[in-house]
Amino acid sequence: MLLIEKTLSIIKSKNMNKDKIALVFETLKKRDPEPVTELNYKSTFQLLIAVILSAQATDKSVNSATSKLFKVAGTPEKLYNLGEKKLKTYIKTIGLYNAKAKNVIKTCKILMEKYNRRIPQDRDSLQKLPGVGRKTANVVLNNAFGQPTIGVDTHVYRVSNRLGLATGKNVNQVEEKLIKNVPEKYKLHAHHWLIILGRYTCLARKPMCFKCPVVTYCSYKQKVLEHD
Repeated sequence: MLLIEKTLSIIKSKNMNKDKIALVFETLKKRDPEPVTELNYKSTFQLLIAVILSAQATDKSVNSATSKLFKVAGTPEKLYNLGEKKLKTYIKTIGLYNAKAKNVIKTCKILMEKYNRRIPQDRDSLQKLPGVGRKTANVVLNNAFGQPTIGVDTHVYRVSNRLGLATGKNVNQVEEKLIKNVPEKYKLHAHHWLIILGRYTCLARKPMCFKCPVVTYCSYKQKVLEHD
């Protein structure tokens, strides 16, 4: 958070204008027209579980665990019957696995008892499931149901602040501004493009501005140059 506060002080909370925002997303779209999540899954249920497990963990570590887990327990019934103790043996390499195992089992039970094994298609219902916060709900709605939601994780939060797409001191502020600022035709894929940019180029401590496709429009980079 200290790094983000420093970033905010540099860019002085100055957001891009609409024309620049459109140029940013058009550039990212040309590089990757149909981006998808890097989490591996074969059903909406598996996506939900993978996203729950991905909180404060890397997609790579989650994929490594679920590649084995989903082979033996890829449905609500099978995962619930696996039980919390056995589930932990599959996800113990993922951060916060004790709490996640408990939430996953509870979620499976609710899905079977209340939703006939189907995944809810609205944010409020999703957020009532154990382990599902707003970001997780947004990711599921976007990837599984094609809704133009924007899941703000650490990458989206950082990149949005640095570029000047949507500055804010917390993820809710950033999400609210992104929904307002991102042109409608780019919203469906917006958070994918920003995640990819943050994960591989706009790194937390050493952003690789030299390879950034949208550095020309970046408020952070321009302000850093002015301060040098």
